[in-house]
Amino acid sequence: MIALSGAKILTMCGKSLDHGTVLIHNGKIQAVGKNIDIPLGCRIIDVTGKFITPGLIDAHTHLGIDNEGMGWAGSDENERSEPITPGLHALDAINPADLGLLEAYQGGITTVMVAPGSANPIGGQCVLLKTAPKPTVEQMLLKWYAGLKIAFGENPKRVYGADQRKMPVSRMATAALIREAFWKAREYLASQGKKDWKYDMGMEAIAKVLRKEMPLRAHAHRADDIVTAVRIAQEFDVDIIIEHGTEAYLIAELLSAEEIPVVVGPTLSTRSKVELKDKTMESPALLYRQGVLCAMMSDHPVTPSCFLSVYAGLATRYGLPPYQALKMITCDAAKILGLDNRLGSLAPGMDADLVVWSEDPMMVSAHPEIVMVNGQIDFLIGE
Repeated sequence: MIALSGAKILTMCGKSLDHGTVLIHNGKIQAVGKNIDIPLGCRIIDVTGKFITPGLIDAHTHLGIDNEGMGWAGSDENERSEPITPGLHALDAINPADLGLLEAYQGGITTVMVAPGSANPIGGQCVLLKTAPKPTVEQMLLKWYAGLKIAFGENPKRVYGADQRKMPVSRMATAALIREAFWKAREYLASQGKKDWKYDMGMEAIAKVLRKEMPLRAHAHRADDIVTAVRIAQEFDVDIIIEHGTEAYLIAELLSAEEIPVVVGPTLSTRSKVELKDKTMESPALLYRQGVLCAMMSDHPVTPSCFLSVYAGLATRYGLPPYQALKMITCDAAKILGLDNRLGSLAPGMDADLVVWSEDPMMVSAHPEIVMVNGQIDFLIGE
């Protein structure tokens, strides 16, 4: 049993507490408060003057499948041989020894969503991991099926149309290929139990989306691409999360009305392609004001996951309230990922994933002093 005592606690599920205590037992938070009875034999860590938050959540990365410092040999996020590859799973390419995962953990990011890349109209299945270093990816696994990656806009056109001279050459073809795959999956489900039915790994992946066992995670930057993604999701009555959403602020009223969440970012990047020309650092604030449920992403390795708190902090310079910025990388991110019953806030019964910060985590000078995952302290400055 561990007690972290004396810090300002940002619970993300109620009032913040000055000089509070978090009591941890068997990998879970047992109590949070100001006058907690600490059992005999409990390890007490004095964190007076520090800040405690839930472990941060990076809701969109390519950690472990696009490895730091390995170049081509460590790049496994895109299967560029075929445009429609729903049967692929990011889990099978993740290297738990990726330096990016370790640095994310040391930066206070305790949970990450790892997705295939955006070369393909349908690229494969996503996974959720906890970042505490382990020998195998199975020991880091939090959720096996976190979504099916689909992609719109420039990337599929470039990879297949421009580079390989095959479909999709246009946005029309990208949408058509996705629709065709979903119609085939509907027929596949309808034929189950019949004599001529045959198992198909790709169809099984799409079937999970059709049964609402996992959402679509739609790479889309331009407003018109976002609307196309929403249109297809509504045609097939499936759940969808918009990834990147560079121009989502232009259609925020629509997204809010349809209750479609956005994982926005990476914000601290350049306008490296045409569909990013209307990128703005105000995007998180603009979406928040329209009532869109948002998380922020690093898109690692596009920008380093370990600086996720900095990206959230910078959003406050452009109009996002500081508490809301922290929500976008804790409780709101957990809600979008479907894990807000376990992660993203500090309350009894939640996973003991938390960070002790040197100062307010929205300050660029703040750094983690303790990072805890599942009640275990593997990263503690000074030990």
